[in-house]
Amino acid sequence: MNILFFADEPDAQVWREALQRELPQARVRAWVPGETFADDYAVCWKPPAAFFVGQERLKAIFNLGAGVDAILHAPGVPVHVPLIRVDDAGMASQMEEYIAWCALHFCRRFDEYAREQAATRWTKFPPRARSAFPVGVMGLGVLGGRVAAYLAGMGFPVSGWSRTPRTIDRVQCFAGDADFPAFLGAIDMLVCMLPLTDGTRGILNRDNLSRLPVGAFVVNVARGEHLVEADLLQLLDSGHLAGAALDVFAPEPLPVDSPLWHHPKVIVTPHISARTLMEESMRQIAGKIRALERGEAVAGVVDRARGY
Repeated sequence: MNILFFADEPDAQVWREALQRELPQARVRAWVPGETFADDYAVCWKPPAAFFVGQERLKAIFNLGAGVDAILHAPGVPVHVPLIRVDDAGMASQMEEYIAWCALHFCRRFDEYAREQAATRWTKFPPRARSAFPVGVMGLGVLGGRVAAYLAGMGFPVSGWSRTPRTIDRVQCFAGDADFPAFLGAIDMLVCMLPLTDGTRGILNRDNLSRLPVGAFVVNVARGEHLVEADLLQLLDSGHLAGAALDVFAPEPLPVDSPLWHHPKVIVTPHISARTLMEESMRQIAGKIRALERGEAVAGVVDRARGY
């Protein structure tokens, strides 16, 4: 069994070696421009178009991450070959921690205390209970569903919105365009965990964010292209929104001249809310390859029409 590997990361060789350890019977080779072999599987992250040249017998393409927007419409990707994403690989627990920190940070008003410290003011704000700080999660897939359930377990009132109906214990679930305004109108912190598709690009815009109650917060851990930054900044400056925590941007790294860096109501982190863990992801991919070799179905197959 031959596996072709490419990752646009400085430690790509370490990842390839980890996959080789999980599949000692396979030949896991790094992609070299101009070389063409008859490979059975491709494992990649942001591959160049030439990566797929001559690959006529691929059984599946594995994307090294949960988000597939970077590869779904990339040039050269064979559309007849199943595209499979990483389901979790250690990302869910990291995402739970990041969003829980955001919820506690804004609920306990630590953002306000940080501004008071910068101004050398000794101010005590009235406390706010978790039960009075409703959180809404947009996107209830593998990661979003976990985060919504986790926040509910912490005592936050949680609602979730997705394109298709979902059921999650202790989470009020909304679905479809008809439910979207009601979902937005009843939350104090909006968390975007949607896949990036033509239908979700720019969804965090002035019209939608204006539906949030005055004083609400926005957290984006999905993709930078979901957010219209100018609209967010306008709503922050007008006072309609109280703050934002942003972990993803378009482009990345965030340009040094971006006003987001120094805005007093914005928290910036460098796309670290949930990083793909090497050992866990390689173990998962290896397990799926073994299952496919046995003729079994696997989870995480991307619906190209839906974009996730």
